Amino acid sequence: MFNPIDRVLGWFSHDIGIDLGTANTLVTVKGKGIVIDEPSIVAIDKQTRKIKAVGADAKRMVGRTPAHVVAIRPLRDGVISDFETTERMLKHFIRKVHDRYSFLAPARPRVVVGIPSGVTEVEKRAVHDAVIDAGAREAYLISEPIAAALGAGLPIGEGMGYMIVDIGGGTTEVAVLSWNGIVASTSIRVAGDELDQAVIAFAHQRYNLLIGERTAEEIKIEAGSAYPLEEEIEIVIRGRDVVSGLPKAVKVSSIELREALAGPISSIVEAVKDTIEVTPPELVTDLMERGITLAGGGALLKGLDQRLAQETKFPVYVAAEPLKCVVYGTGEIIEDMERTPALREVLEKVIYRKPPAEGRNVRRR
Repeated sequence: MFNPIDRVLGWFSHDIGIDLGTANTLVTVKGKGIVIDEPSIVAIDKQTRKIKAVGADAKRMVGRTPAHVVAIRPLRDGVISDFETTERMLKHFIRKVHDRYSFLAPARPRVVVGIPSGVTEVEKRAVHDAVIDAGAREAYLISEPIAAALGAGLPIGEGMGYMIVDIGGGTTEVAVLSWNGIVASTSIRVAGDELDQAVIAFAHQRYNLLIGERTAEEIKIEAGSAYPLEEEIEIVIRGRDVVSGLPKAVKVSSIELREALAGPISSIVEAVKDTIEVTPPELVTDLMERGITLAGGGALLKGLDQRLAQETKFPVYVAAEPLKCVVYGTGEIIEDMERTPALREVLEKVIYRKPPAEGRNVRRR
């Protein structure tokens, strides 16, 4: 229902776009660019239920807190697993934006949020309601593959076929896009977190070594790969010995780590192949010419572009700023919200909105 007070307060607020990721949350403000890029983590005192820290401050507390303080990741596999904590985290980020740019009224922004393409209507509603409860006057949801393609600078509205592979923390989104819509897609809950867990399992099974998620992520970034490297490297992994309980350090090679990551990487490759198999032949022809664009943090895994190129026989490119593609895409939407009716009709095709009654360029490698 139309609320004139919200409309007036909205004049003093700033429309924002949010990449609500399993690993990181990025926020862009209309006319300002990206203003927040922090981990999707909240530290809470279990006794008082008070928030101790959010984002980067909370990540520094992971594995280092007293018993009564827990560091929570409220999103798992790209969807909300803890509604209350997600709402409080969003409220914190929205207020942070408002405090920085608005001083005359309570924050009541319009918000566009990127979500995985494979989520259910219930999961969409959970994200929408969390954003509204966090203080937004209007909330829109946009499919992450479309947002990532817009953020990567792909002209998906021109009627030609483009493929985007967005590998985030919780999900991998594979989509073939044309005329601002998804023609074929696959969404799997195998992504950066699964790669981290594979490193943890490798250290435990091969060397009886216990390591944490942060250490696993650092190892993956430093020495993980999906394709043989020109020069294989060795790194030292430090953790706790399972048998003795004492500190232990072992030296491992990038070859060993590549074997450890083989399972999740194969799942991602198969998701790409499955999507190509159901793509109309005319668009496959386009893909042979324009190739596949990689986005998301997983796109930075060494050799992943080479592995996909070998498996699919398509050229594969990595977006110029893969970690920011989705939030750049939401930024494209909020900048265009007030354009012509024709453009708004196109946006309605790509944005999920709760019924009113209910409430850059690509870099080649």
